[in-house]
Amino acid sequence: MIIALLGSKYPEHFSKYIQHLIKKLENEHVKLIIEEEFYSFLKKNIRFKKTHHTFNTHEGLKGEDYTDFLFSIGGDGTLLKAVTYIKDSDIPILGINTGRLGFISSISADQIEDAVNDIIKNRYTINERTLLELKTNNNLFKETNFALNEVAVSKKDTSSMIRVDAFVDNDFLNTYWADGLVISTPTGSTGYSLSCGGPIIMPGTNNIIITPNAPHNLNVRPIVIDDNSIIKLKVEDRDQLALVSLDSRSRSFDSSTELIIKKANFKIKLVQPQNNSFTTTIRNKLMWGLDKRS
Repeated sequence: MIIALLGSKYPEHFSKYIQHLIKKLENEHVKLIIEEEFYSFLKKNIRFKKTHHTFNTHEGLKGEDYTDFLFSIGGDGTLLKAVTYIKDSDIPILGINTGRLGFISSISADQIEDAVNDIIKNRYTINERTLLELKTNNNLFKETNFALNEVAVSKKDTSSMIRVDAFVDNDFLNTYWADGLVISTPTGSTGYSLSCGGPIIMPGTNNIIITPNAPHNLNVRPIVIDDNSIIKLKVEDRDQLALVSLDSRSRSFDSSTELIIKKANFKIKLVQPQNNSFTTTIRNKLMWGLDKRS
């Protein structure tokens, strides 16, 4: 079995959990391939039995041998970074949470042992998650023009609102006067969209959410559409520049640029070990049911 590791710097008290993870994988004779920068960080505090291969590109991750899994060690932002390495290679991702909240990186430190055992013993399920693809006439994001969570349009270097004309399947939807607009997948419904008042959408429900960020008109609410729809956005800003973000990657663009957003032609696979589900995660993370009256 070949497992890739990608992560971000974590608090010092997590070192013992990561050391246990490395020891467990090496004892199980798992071949490790580790993202180059993360490997340099790990070697400062983690003991390895041997030297492992590294990668720093999508091509390097695929390599000569097929990688069975990628473990993302960090928060949701780290997992979103992992998606840019995975792309359309179909490598399943397990998100180990060393951050704060973590909806898609949902495996906590005390669950690592059980999660690894489940993978080794083939006791897990795979959840496929839809991505969004952004097309522009100037190819703003080049080969990483996709997002697992959301495509977000926002104002840049100004306190003024922006105007966004939105079309769904060439049918005019609305003109949004707001700080921005969030186009979200069900996976991203627990992220930026949720903080803007959008609904939580169950994975696999084949929807896209359009959520305004601080709209000028309070009667403008989030709307859920079919994920086979094609969304077109035309943005006007007084400073002639706005920002578009794919997950955590942002680019400036001018008002002459039309944004075309649609479902990507590939999906990302997330590993779900036993006794771990989307409903369990949101119930625990949002502390549902933890009321003094319960």
